[in-house]
Amino acid sequence: MRVLKITAEGIVTSFRYPFFMQEVQPTFDMPPPTTIYGHIASALGEWFDPAGVRFALHFTYKAKFEDLEHTHILKPAGGKLPGTRLPKVLEGRINPFRRQLLFAPKLTLYINRPEWADAFRHPRYAVVLGRSQDLFTYTDIRVIDLEQADHAYFEHTLLPFDFARRTAKGITVQMPRFLDYHRNRFPTFARYVVLRRRVHSRDFLRFQGEPPFTFWVDPTSPEVDGDRLGLVFHSWVGDDEPISAFPMA
Repeated sequence: MRVLKITAEGIVTSFRYPFFMQEVQPTFDMPPPTTIYGHIASALGEWFDPAGVRFALHFTYKAKFEDLEHTHILKPAGGKLPGTRLPKVLEGRINPFRRQLLFAPKLTLYINRPEWADAFRHPRYAVVLGRSQDLFTYTDIRVIDLEQADHAYFEHTLLPFDFARRTAKGITVQMPRFLDYHRNRFPTFARYVVLRRRVHSRDFLRFQGEPPFTFWVDPTSPEVDGDRLGLVFHSWVGDDEPISAFPMA
């Protein structure tokens, strides 16, 4: 399986929980699929048809901390501006809140579109991940051939919800999966497992009658106890999530 492998690094980033509006802005520990879609579209310079496009990722950061930010909460107003005859249109207040940030983030992104390599070598827009001010730099762009293996290890990645049946080392989250810009940014959500700790496939819980597992692995990744980094590919649309490439039988 030939894929495009991209490595991007930044100073800080944040992936806001969409249901928090005031006082605190926690961050996901992993970029949601919607963020990955926007990142790819930024490099291409246009929205792309997500059908058939799949991605896998490996994401790390060195520390999580909080920063104090503020927003201006405005509402319509009448009357005059103080000391003038100018009409008052808006009035409001400053709303401070705490935002969680991830320090020294590093993303390794795999896409089943090797023909997009030149778009990432010459991205159409500024390279960001997360907020518009979270600038990133591409440090490596290459096309590689993944291999199939009977064993693999997984770490610092986003996995399908079905993975929760196999191991207790991940955290279950609900993330925005896709924003449909043809329907006024209509959101869809899906459940995933955020896995930061390393787990080997030999330790997965298996069920009677299941066929042997086969995994896509990155042959250029570090070897750990005889295993290579396993990859699980996700999609943005369709009913094939969370089957993806895990397990492959």
